[in-house]
Amino acid sequence: MDQSVAIQETLAEREYCIMAVQGVLCEGDSRESRLLGLVRYSPERGVQEHALFLYTHRRMAITGDDVSLDQIVPVSRDFTLEEVFPDGELYILGSDVTVQLDTAELSLIFQLPFGSHTRTFLQEVARACPGFNPETPDPEFLWLSRYRCTEQEPWQRGWNSASGTWPGCTRIGGGGSQSDNLRPDGKGLLVDQSFRGQDKPESLLTRQNKSKSEITDMVRSSTITVSDKAHILSMQKFGLRDTIVKLRLVQKEEDYTYIQNFRFFVGTYNVNGQSPKECLQPWLSHGIQAPDVYCVGFQELDLSKEAFFFHDTPKEEEWFKAVSESLHPDAKYAKVKLIRLVGIMLLLYVKQEHAAHISEVEAETVGTGIMGRMGNKGGVAIRFQFHNTSICIVNSHLAAHTEEYERRNQDYKDICSRMQFCQVDPSLPPLTISKHDVILWLGDLNYRIEELDVEKVKKLIEEKAFQTLYAYDQLKTQVAAKAVFEGFTEGKLTFQPTYKYDTGSDKWDTSEKCRAPAWCDRILWKGKNITQLSYQSHMALKTSDHKPVSSVFDIGVKVINEELYRKTLEEIVRSLDKMENANIPSVSLSKQEFFFQNVKYMQLQVESFTIQNGQVPCQFEFINKPDEKSYCKQWLNANPSRGFLLPDSAIEIELELFVNKTMATKLNSGEDKLEDILVLHLDRGKDYFLSVSGNYLPSCFGSPLHTLCYMREPILNLPLETIRQLTLMPLRTEDDGSQMEIPKELQMMVDYLYRKAIQQEDLFQQPGLRLEFEHIRDCLDTGTNDTLETLSASNHSIAEALLLFLESLPEPVICYSAYYNCLECSGNYTASKQVISTLPTFHKNVFHYLMVFLQELLKNSAKNHLDENILASIFGSLLLRNPAGHQKLETAEKKAQEFIRQFLYNSP
Repeated sequence: MDQSVAIQETLAEREYCIMAVQGVLCEGDSRESRLLGLVRYSPERGVQEHALFLYTHRRMAITGDDVSLDQIVPVSRDFTLEEVFPDGELYILGSDVTVQLDTAELSLIFQLPFGSHTRTFLQEVARACPGFNPETPDPEFLWLSRYRCTEQEPWQRGWNSASGTWPGCTRIGGGGSQSDNLRPDGKGLLVDQSFRGQDKPESLLTRQNKSKSEITDMVRSSTITVSDKAHILSMQKFGLRDTIVKLRLVQKEEDYTYIQNFRFFVGTYNVNGQSPKECLQPWLSHGIQAPDVYCVGFQELDLSKEAFFFHDTPKEEEWFKAVSESLHPDAKYAKVKLIRLVGIMLLLYVKQEHAAHISEVEAETVGTGIMGRMGNKGGVAIRFQFHNTSICIVNSHLAAHTEEYERRNQDYKDICSRMQFCQVDPSLPPLTISKHDVILWLGDLNYRIEELDVEKVKKLIEEKAFQTLYAYDQLKTQVAAKAVFEGFTEGKLTFQPTYKYDTGSDKWDTSEKCRAPAWCDRILWKGKNITQLSYQSHMALKTSDHKPVSSVFDIGVKVINEELYRKTLEEIVRSLDKMENANIPSVSLSKQEFFFQNVKYMQLQVESFTIQNGQVPCQFEFINKPDEKSYCKQWLNANPSRGFLLPDSAIEIELELFVNKTMATKLNSGEDKLEDILVLHLDRGKDYFLSVSGNYLPSCFGSPLHTLCYMREPILNLPLETIRQLTLMPLRTEDDGSQMEIPKELQMMVDYLYRKAIQQEDLFQQPGLRLEFEHIRDCLDTGTNDTLETLSASNHSIAEALLLFLESLPEPVICYSAYYNCLECSGNYTASKQVISTLPTFHKNVFHYLMVFLQELLKNSAKNHLDENILASIFGSLLLRNPAGHQKLETAEKKAQEFIRQFLYNSP
């Protein structure tokens, strides 16, 4: 996910966030997540200046409301950023990058995730440095003065308040100390660049792996500065010739590789928010040979509300330590990667002797919780290259409750479609999960046993009639219907269900709910040369209401024979030489005009076409039109947007059209239209032009509150000109009596929830179904259904639709003009009521209407499990939104929650 978008919303005019990377700030034993944004300031006249903006943030930083500025460090002449290595640590290609940032008054240490994104970020930082040309004036950073406060905030530690200037910094690149010939294994970090930043492509003939000592010595050099790291990690500018060679090598892979088996341990454990209380060796190492690779996943690592809404949790370090201490004693292991999304964590270890053969490590997360952003449900994944085999490990926690199997299916599909890994070659499209040789999928998949009552299930377990019971397993049913995990394999279930037990025992759930036992915790795989040696649960561990599960595999990995590789490569190069003087590339397109009919809010439409190549290898890319920042408008995306084609080959391109909250209002008003021209450019060839158009069906989602109050009929029953005029109508402080007090669409959703879902467990915390949201939207926009009851939509889908409606408002319920007043009077209920009283009538009505509804929910908290903190957290960020382009205060999020909380426990 591109989190620079969230940072951009906090910046002023002429300030642009080039790129952002998520890291960890290390201070002693403390570890705190930070979002680092490289910000460029472009004055009307003069030289551009840059600064690093450091933010605290939510795990899913999507909008400016999700980040708070913590610190600013200008990129000036005396700024150093140096890689550091703790003594005794083995360097693993793919492990996190640790850098130290120093200025005259500041010293910070960060851990940044290994991968192409960090490589690019470091490269951009290196480019941003002002250099040492004495004729170039020193940066003044006057534009940063807007971030100063009367009382110094914590983020101002980098500011020299006495002089009113920022402390100096040395360069990140250009003239600093340089390590010679810094070049790891050719499969890992692919380039060696001079300190001037000029690319030197690595010869493909240089394939021999460096020894562990060479790698360790190389990365322990204390003279490696950030410029060196940026050069080492920066993406190579792959030429067309190199790419053709790589593609040919893939085609001829069997000519120079052989299969060698390696042992993989895969484990999954839902720990129910508990800390480790017992040794994990019975699960991780007893009764098995020392594995070559460990893949260990957890779910529900932390169930606290703080972990739900924010990133940091002490449980991560606790369970990481517990796992590290319980790995097989007959081998030494090194951590390759740790990735976590709220309570979903995945750890990857390898034997130390395999470290030199691990490369191209990337990790990503996908949240499938409510509004697609909360990480209480979703997946994390690590992909890497082991020798010449690509491997992807996925750990997921899917939706709960027996009846929600369709929601689980949707979660699985969302993870598959949204999980994308950057490639080392920036010209290639991101890798999806399916584009790997081996996929190992583990986790609490939450599929249950259906059609049997609890006692019948327990009786079959007691008889060890597992195969009889398995016939009623939801996952088995859904896989057979090809709804999920198509092409995956699961071993035979020879152990009793792993959920649900009384914590600390082997007794089935005796709580009031008395959950039926189920095989929630599963391990599946996909790929060739995979043999499952064991698949079992571990009853000895009693910390959680789940039992951990493990599986041991022998996986055949493709290992390169260097001599055969060299011969194959030479043959490819010779054949390529004969093509060097071929004609310019030329392609044919199956279609060049596209019309998207009846486009709806948040409903994806896809049109596809084929690029058929001629006799010359070609590189294609959609390019920006003059004076435009992107190759297409916000609502459009081409997938892939660039790539390579060998002679006589073809590729299918998908044009994806999706309208969200940022575009809907202008489409409603007619300020924007579904019209665009795409320019498809061929390297060394001509340009092709594609026409894209469509018609958008206006929606209440994305419409202003006051506009909807003037619409007594559903929006799609009105003429387009009427919709346009009402959408562009300015907001009035007082009404004129010709409109409704609140939007009818809002009233329909709230009224439904009040009557049908007031006691619904996990309301506003569990997401609904996408198809049901589409039906709800259509009902609100067309009025074809008198009530929402006729839709048979779940309570969770209606609740999520309400949140999406509030999020889509171009002017939030509490107007932007009142935002700072609300934060200032947070904690003072009398003053807060006064601020609300100044809102325009429609906004004031909606606010009071929602507060009364939330108070009713709290009266039923014993059933729905909601409390003031949960509701304030959810609705605070929706009703009180930071104005775009305005700097967000560090405490803004907490103050917004406190402001809403006051109205939840006080009578209006």
